[in-house]
Amino acid sequence: MSSSPSTSGIAVKTRRPLIGELIELISSMRFAIALLAMIAIAAVVGTVMKQNEATNNYINQFGPFWFEVFRKLGLYAVYSAWWFLLLMGMLVTSTTLCIIRNTPKMLRDMRSWRENVRASSLLNFHHKMQWRAPLARTALAQQSAARLADAGYAVKTVERDGGTLVAAKRGAGNKFGYIFAHSAIVVICIGGLLDSDMPIRAQEWFAGKVPFNGSGLIANVPAQSRLSTSNPSFRGNTLVPEGATSDSAILNRPDGVLIQDLPITISLKKFTVDFYTTGMPKLFASEVEVRDNVSGEKVNAVIEVNKPLIFKGLAIYQSSFDDGGSKLKLTGFPMAGGSSTTFALNGEVGTSTPLGDAYTVEWTGFRAFNVENMGNTQDPRAVAKGESLEQQLSATLDKHTGSAARNANNKDMKNVGPSFTYKLRDKNGQAREYQNYMQPIQIDGATMYLAGMRNSPSDPFTYLRIPADDEHGLKDWMRLRAALNSPALRMEAAQRYARRAAPQSANAQQIQQQLQASADKSLSIFAGDGKVGGFVAISRFLEKIPAAEQEKAADVFMKILNGTLWELWQVARAQDGLAPATPDQNHARFLQLATNALSDGYFYGAPIYLQLDDFTQVQASVFQVTRSPGKNVVYLGCLFLVIGVFSMFYIRERRLWIWITDHADGAEALMAMSTQRKTLDFEREFENLKEKLPQSA
Repeated sequence: MSSSPSTSGIAVKTRRPLIGELIELISSMRFAIALLAMIAIAAVVGTVMKQNEATNNYINQFGPFWFEVFRKLGLYAVYSAWWFLLLMGMLVTSTTLCIIRNTPKMLRDMRSWRENVRASSLLNFHHKMQWRAPLARTALAQQSAARLADAGYAVKTVERDGGTLVAAKRGAGNKFGYIFAHSAIVVICIGGLLDSDMPIRAQEWFAGKVPFNGSGLIANVPAQSRLSTSNPSFRGNTLVPEGATSDSAILNRPDGVLIQDLPITISLKKFTVDFYTTGMPKLFASEVEVRDNVSGEKVNAVIEVNKPLIFKGLAIYQSSFDDGGSKLKLTGFPMAGGSSTTFALNGEVGTSTPLGDAYTVEWTGFRAFNVENMGNTQDPRAVAKGESLEQQLSATLDKHTGSAARNANNKDMKNVGPSFTYKLRDKNGQAREYQNYMQPIQIDGATMYLAGMRNSPSDPFTYLRIPADDEHGLKDWMRLRAALNSPALRMEAAQRYARRAAPQSANAQQIQQQLQASADKSLSIFAGDGKVGGFVAISRFLEKIPAAEQEKAADVFMKILNGTLWELWQVARAQDGLAPATPDQNHARFLQLATNALSDGYFYGAPIYLQLDDFTQVQASVFQVTRSPGKNVVYLGCLFLVIGVFSMFYIRERRLWIWITDHADGAEALMAMSTQRKTLDFEREFENLKEKLPQSA
């Protein structure tokens, strides 16, 4: 006797059966459920696979073939893919048609008393009861109606067919559960579509907006790549340095960026960062002044993480922080040729500086704090996997993001000081990225300057480790590097080594000449030909020796090389008017590390090494500015969903009929009761009514 929503669709009479079947399918409940399942699967894919990453990251992860397959499927931006938006639109349409089809019937059923029920039908109910009462039919009907009303039922009495029907109902609002729950799906999807990039896509399709993929100032971006302040929905980022303002935001697109002009101007007065004792950032906040560009209204506020500013329909969130154009003072050391002459260089993050005619330095970043785990640099598991120390440092030192609180109490977390990053671009447009630390770092008991290099932003940094000298600087290593590239100084070092190492014997002069030649050759091989040097050049040289003699030759070669490099170091110091280094364990360790760094320096790939001497930090806040009209719509949909779920699960519809006829001794009554869900509560309620309704007097 209860009315349930139909799973079939709307039946349309048309001369074209295919159209009718299509409308019936789209408006059916089974089609809506299938769409909901497909959207759920797509959401799982969007959760598992990182969205909107750099293209190179996906190529490295999946390879060229699968990268292209996944790109065409739109898996790198699932929630803005055309097929996902189409599924959302079809779900809205299908669910709306389901609501349109079933709601009128449900509303009619809620208002209906179903007074046309017959006594023969009531006898077929499972929950029924018959009794006789010594009351008149009218009196029994009135008392039964009164007791049902007292039990919370709505009651209607109908006289027909020589009898009286008392129809009662309770919990008819259960039908609102279906209406509100399905309406919630439609409302939430509409809200999601409003806050998606559909408004932006529509402008790209119909208003001629084109993403900008060039470089330059935001003010110079053409109008075809700018969105007006009336754009109904957007989510973009804007970087504001201290003391500066911004009235635009950047919206990332798959093939470039769009500039969103804002109806407000954001001024950053002060940026504050609070750190843990280890140096990890604990809190960052921005003191801002926001001005309406039309009315001139201003508001001052402090924006923190999870504490946005809502102003004129815009939400301004503290997204992150960055460098706002810090000024750097540096010293440049040549990394090629036999010169050790240094030069001064100034830079500003976000700008570029010409370096002669062949190179340009692009200053990309500066960090005043670098907190790293220095407790165990040499990871035994990494050694077992064959990773070099540079690979381990690359994995460790490149982790600058994440939860600060997670490592706040780690005693091995240390602030290793400032670092800066830059790109060195040649005249052909090719660039490598570098990351240099201002201060030396203790690694395995040695004090090292770290200079990172990578060819692609998706690659980790690999680090050149330059040992610090007695003055905790780089000059001794730079002297040794320059001397290694000077044939005259190499010859002088070879002579000094031969005089020191030649034994006192009758043919001492001949042996000395042979040692000198061997020493000069070892330095020349190690110095290389400008492209290949270091241990790689030595390895290639030893490969020419018969295999049986290679191990012995390698031992002799390295002993001569180490001794000659020591002399070369002394020659370089003497050339600069410095006293010879004391031949002790510390200087021996320095020479060993310096030799490794000289060999690795051939892979550094830069004609200069830049050492940071001083800086003036300028901080900047990165704000996320959003206009999301769909937010309130989604909130309304969530309210509908709560009402719907509550109505479906906690409101039980019950219907009750009492058919009363005259009898010789009074009246005879037949009561039947039904519900959509038979529960223990319903059984108890039926038993209570059985005791409450019969009248004996």
